[in-house]
Amino acid sequence: MRAAAITDLRHGVRAPEPAGHAGPDRPLLLAALALLGIGLVMVGSASVSVAEHATGEPLYYFWRQAAYATAGLVLAAGVLRVPLAAWERAGPWLVLAAVVLLVLVLVPGLGQAVNGSRRWLGLGPVNLQASELARLFSIVYLAGYLVRHGQAVRTEAAGFLRPMVLLLVLVFLLLLEPDYGAAAVLLATAAGMMWLGGARLSQFLLLLASLGLGLALLAWLEPYRLERLTAFLDPWSDPYGAGFQLTQALIAFGRGEWFGVGLGASVQKLFYLPEAHTDFVFAVLAEELGLAGVLAVLGLYAFVLLRMVALGRRAAESGRPFAAHLAWGLAMWLGLQAFINMGVNMGVLPTKGLTLPLMSYGGSSLVVTCVALALVLRVGLECAAPRRRPGT
Repeated sequence: MRAAAITDLRHGVRAPEPAGHAGPDRPLLLAALALLGIGLVMVGSASVSVAEHATGEPLYYFWRQAAYATAGLVLAAGVLRVPLAAWERAGPWLVLAAVVLLVLVLVPGLGQAVNGSRRWLGLGPVNLQASELARLFSIVYLAGYLVRHGQAVRTEAAGFLRPMVLLLVLVFLLLLEPDYGAAAVLLATAAGMMWLGGARLSQFLLLLASLGLGLALLAWLEPYRLERLTAFLDPWSDPYGAGFQLTQALIAFGRGEWFGVGLGASVQKLFYLPEAHTDFVFAVLAEELGLAGVLAVLGLYAFVLLRMVALGRRAAESGRPFAAHLAWGLAMWLGLQAFINMGVNMGVLPTKGLTLPLMSYGGSSLVVTCVALALVLRVGLECAAPRRRPGT
């Protein structure tokens, strides 16, 4: 394990003290539940108009999100009971399942196309977004790989390339959907995990250069992609075309000022801001709760991520490398996704179809995020429990 990288990651992050009783990490749990509760309120507020127009029921999306949250919490409670060793053993099978899911999405009749993207599998009354499970399964697999082949990752090019080739297959399938945001988050998370696992800097930089070249080629081959990538630089040059979403989001941020216009009083959600309850729920929150609300949410996310990193540090110090890599990988994934979503809302990143973890409307994202957090809580549980000696 790369000592310098881990030292940098740990800098300023204190590992939680071992709990005196067997229970989930309470600060992490409470902060995550706070984000989940704020998300439910904001989904209900942001979707009132569009829900009434589409279904005749103003709280239609709120109740569905509440049902997804309940399902996610129930599933998380079950995951919390599963030993991490079982996840480590299942890693290769899980990444194979991720490949199968992403292939099924592309099969006509099985995959559901929405807004030109084929990302969902229809499962009766709900749709499963395969990319969400694919990212979670990939992180579990990669954490196990770094334990099994850590020496090869640190000393051999093949040790670095083997998992990356497999992950590039997943990225290729994601690009076929297309889902560029999910592909970028998956690759960035995998690269970060490999670097923390001891991969040489030259390999890491070569991977980043290759990815940059590939993304530039994709943008050049399809003009509309280049238009989306550059529209955020000057959205006001085409406020009713390529820059429409961003200009409406920026208006929402401007109207919010210090303390917002009041919960439920957003104007931008009234058919001005597209996808107000999904990709741009953060902009609605900024309009209704102002800078104070934005800073509160940012603080909660920062606390959750720092707590996840600290639990990973405790796992590393207690001799549980799989738990450490898993906690750090999940923290990188959720942190990157939250950063990209907020950056898109504020106009500092190109538009991507990524949800805000725990807050945006979407069943697959919410349920999988609950499972990811349950895995980190499991890390805390196992670290708090004394290790059994062999033969006892």
